[in-house]
Amino acid sequence: MPAFDADHTTVSTWPLLWETLRAQRRNLLIGTMIGLAWSVGKVASPVLIRFGIDRGIRDDEMLWLWAGLIAFAGLFAGFFTAFRRFYAFREARWTETRLRERLFGHIMSLHIGYHDRAQTGQLMSRSSSDLNQIQMFVVMIPITLSNLAMISAVTVILLITDWQLALLAFASLPLIQVLGSRFSRAIHPAVLAVQAEQAELATVVEESVGGVRVIKGFGAERVQAEKLRTEADDIRRESIKAARIRAKYLPAMELLPQVGLIAVLWFGGNQVINGDLSLGALVQFNVYVALLVWPLRMIGMTIAFAQRAAAALGRVNEVLDIASQVRNPDHPVDLPTTGGAEPAAGFGDIAFRGVTFTYPTMASETETGGPVLDGFDLDMGAGQSVAVVGATGSGKSTVVRLLVRFYDVDAGSISIDGVDIRELSLHDLRRAVGIVFEDTLLFHDTVRANIAFADPAAGAERVEQAARLAGAHDFIMGLPDAYDTMLGERGFSLSGGQRQRIAIARAILADPRILVLDDATSAVDPSKEHEIRDAMATVMAGRTTIVIAHRPGTVALADTVVLLDHGRVIAWGRHDELLATEPRYRDVLAAMEQSDDEERRDLSDDVEATIGGD
Repeated sequence: MPAFDADHTTVSTWPLLWETLRAQRRNLLIGTMIGLAWSVGKVASPVLIRFGIDRGIRDDEMLWLWAGLIAFAGLFAGFFTAFRRFYAFREARWTETRLRERLFGHIMSLHIGYHDRAQTGQLMSRSSSDLNQIQMFVVMIPITLSNLAMISAVTVILLITDWQLALLAFASLPLIQVLGSRFSRAIHPAVLAVQAEQAELATVVEESVGGVRVIKGFGAERVQAEKLRTEADDIRRESIKAARIRAKYLPAMELLPQVGLIAVLWFGGNQVINGDLSLGALVQFNVYVALLVWPLRMIGMTIAFAQRAAAALGRVNEVLDIASQVRNPDHPVDLPTTGGAEPAAGFGDIAFRGVTFTYPTMASETETGGPVLDGFDLDMGAGQSVAVVGATGSGKSTVVRLLVRFYDVDAGSISIDGVDIRELSLHDLRRAVGIVFEDTLLFHDTVRANIAFADPAAGAERVEQAARLAGAHDFIMGLPDAYDTMLGERGFSLSGGQRQRIAIARAILADPRILVLDDATSAVDPSKEHEIRDAMATVMAGRTTIVIAHRPGTVALADTVVLLDHGRVIAWGRHDELLATEPRYRDVLAAMEQSDDEERRDLSDDVEATIGGD
């Protein structure tokens, strides 16, 4: 079974839960007091039954009195049973909610390098099924405390009533304790294995649903079905192992209290016959022993829940123990502005100074074995647009990832408007730099909500203005519900060009001082690329813009072109100047053209195949 991640060192378990429960100690205390009131009602009933038999069975008036008291004790216990369960489940759900919020916030704070390696299905499993196991254990805390209180009270009463009979009734308790301890040690690894296999299954399901187009495109449904079958069989195998352990221990833990009941009937019955014990006292003993069967059984269940919770806590802590390699500064500074809330016009200077960087999970990202960026220098003035061009693996996209601190540089520095980006809060930095990614992600929400993603409170006028600037307004108005149209998963109900224009509109509405177009036309049909380029040109006007491009038409939008090779700037200038003077630039553009030609041929083949099939 593959390890989830190796970034953490030691994994603590219970301190995480106690820390969370401390915030709920007031309501947990109330729940425990309610449980104690329930215990009073349950403990009182057998005593009332005893007196009803011994004192009221020959007196009609007294019999009605004792019967009424027994009924009242039952109603009292029933009333507090409802409140006990309500408080237990309410506090358990609060614990689950707080842990889920903490886990989600931590996952969102972790560096991109972690997410590049982590499996989404594993994270989903920790955020759902593992937290559910913790919640189920927390439910048992106030319930178990009240059960223990009842067991303690019953023990005292029985010892006072007849210590010999009480010892017979409780003779099996040490054996129950021994079995419970052995059961706990045996079930823990089995439960941990089940939860790990469930996470593996979640990974297969998540990848299959997310990549359903690739699966169907290659006709690989059977391949994924076999993967799912393998993981499902693994879960079944581990679950059966756990079930065998429960089948071995739990019946014995339930049987032992019954042995005490038999002993009470035999020994106590003889005492009643000999006149040493009243009939009411014997009935009381039997009711108490029967009353203890369920609480004692619940203790065994609590042990099982505790083992599952311990396994789940350990898995949650595997994530929480990981420290992000990219963190906020202790004392962040602000970017310069006009003094108002919005960035000042003319701001957006960028300076890369001697930047060196190698991805931490790889020895290198280049063919020569060196770092991705090596002594990279670049200066951009406010409002300037620069296209970063280079062969595959030259470090183009890495420039963007470092600019928004998805990773931190190994050496050198990056500054915006004279401020080192490591001195800015991550939130401020990433709001100052808007990115239109190569892989456009739209959310399962309305068109309006997707455009206003960075500012959900944005009014309709701002959303529409952003859409118009991105060249998206016309096709949006043609959708069934215009801006209120609900998009499907990842926006695949739209064409590539439409998705990209909505992504551009989203970046426009965020109003960043710096705009990054990271290969923003790569997913668009080459014959439709001009539509996106027109929108991009409008957005770029007067705004500092970095263009990462593989298509010559997109490169030509920038004022200046920077040519990268092996992590360094080897040439810069206007597009037409580099065409005339730099052979390596022409080679890169020729490779881009060849790639576009192949893409067009593939598209033509797809069309012909579709027509032929019809």
